[in-house]
Amino acid sequence: MDSLWAIYWTRGITNPLDVIEQMTYMMFIRDLDDNDNRKAKECAMLDLPYNSLFPNEVTIGDRKINGKHLKWSVFHDFSADNMFKNITDNVFPFIKNLHDDKNSAYSKYMGDAIFKIPTALILDKIVTAMDSIYEEIATIKSSDIRGDIYEYLLSKLSTASVNGQFRTPRHIIKMMVELVKPKADDVICDPAFGTSGFLVESAEYLKTHLKQEVYFDKKNKEHFMNDMFHGFDMDRTMLRIGAMNMMSHGIENPHIEYRDSLSDQNPDRDCFSLILANPPFTGCLDYEIVAQDILKLCKTKKTELLFLTLFVKMLRLGGRCACIVPDGVLFGSSTAHKAIRKEIVENQQLVAVISMPSGVFKPYAGVSTAVLIFTKTNHGGTDKVWFYDMKADGFTLDDKRTQIETSDIPDDVARFNNLSAEESRTRTNQSFFVPKEEIASNGYDLSINKYKKVEYKDVEYPPTSEIMARLEELDSQSTQGLAKLKSMLA
Repeated sequence: MDSLWAIYWTRGITNPLDVIEQMTYMMFIRDLDDNDNRKAKECAMLDLPYNSLFPNEVTIGDRKINGKHLKWSVFHDFSADNMFKNITDNVFPFIKNLHDDKNSAYSKYMGDAIFKIPTALILDKIVTAMDSIYEEIATIKSSDIRGDIYEYLLSKLSTASVNGQFRTPRHIIKMMVELVKPKADDVICDPAFGTSGFLVESAEYLKTHLKQEVYFDKKNKEHFMNDMFHGFDMDRTMLRIGAMNMMSHGIENPHIEYRDSLSDQNPDRDCFSLILANPPFTGCLDYEIVAQDILKLCKTKKTELLFLTLFVKMLRLGGRCACIVPDGVLFGSSTAHKAIRKEIVENQQLVAVISMPSGVFKPYAGVSTAVLIFTKTNHGGTDKVWFYDMKADGFTLDDKRTQIETSDIPDDVARFNNLSAEESRTRTNQSFFVPKEEIASNGYDLSINKYKKVEYKDVEYPPTSEIMARLEELDSQSTQGLAKLKSMLA
């Protein structure tokens, strides 16, 4: 992938988002061919009819062309010039108009897509490199190697934007999805959509754990394909990548919209049964552009507090939310900080606070974060809150984020799914309960260090006379060593 990236980079496509977008187009074109071939073989084995995505005749504008020429497995054997002309004139217009529903998310955001590979020679190099990559993929036994590749591409986005947006690591997304366990009838939303990570992972969870319920129930399958997934973002490039990502994962018509979730552009209230999100941190907005019902509950310019308030508003009664917040949300002393924490503790049901180590979002940011899990009730219900102190997430906590064996995520998920067994744990343990009354008496402080007890162990040191004697011995050895070195240099 680094070699492929270098082809784009050295040929003048230097904006990381542009590179990722162009790579995504090419992967999408290749995957369309692979998926079509696989489905054709499956139907042939079952003696079922199959309508290929690439029929013998395809209309492109006012022209009719051979649909087979749109298949990667066919055009990759063309000469460089013919392949470049075929992709720019035929293949790219074909994928831009792939979806029959012109109001679909895919059609809306592919409409202004631009093919930016500048020459036939560069395209030929890219196609050859991608053929090699896909040959390598075929030898790797992984359930989601394409997801791994996509995640690696997104890791190239190494800086946060002015509104504090940055990529959520896939293993953290997966953890959050496993904590809330999406159901076949859920209506799922990510109001800070990005590249659709939470929605795609939710779909994969349902395919893995509720395949029978989702795919073999006509009503549920229709819901899964068309009405289950909702996402909003203010970056059209991200929306385009996200739409392709979701379509590649078999979600035909998700509700993806260009929208400022915090403004009056977003009328959705009491709509969703599950919200999964990592909203922008550190951003500040003007009061004028924030919806008034949000400011009424939490008057602030801080995006992390505004989004948390928004989640409460957007959930329907009984709806669940798992969201990432910076640690400042947990203990901030401003009126707005206390107001939203009080709202979630007193008027909703706060279930869990999972503290994550500060290196989780490196190299983008070193900020400490936590996952909040709550249910909307509008009538309270918080009796006690479960706290978990995650110390390791399976990667080193430096900028390199090298994979390691130590991870608290399996333990975290297992304990959350068996909270009744947590009753007996003390506050010296990694996880424990805190009653609501104690949280309220502490100004609704939700930082784990406020309640965690540390066990101190007595450490006995040698007497000072012994320590001084040892220091004198080391000093003598150092002096002798310097004298020996000096004699060698004389």
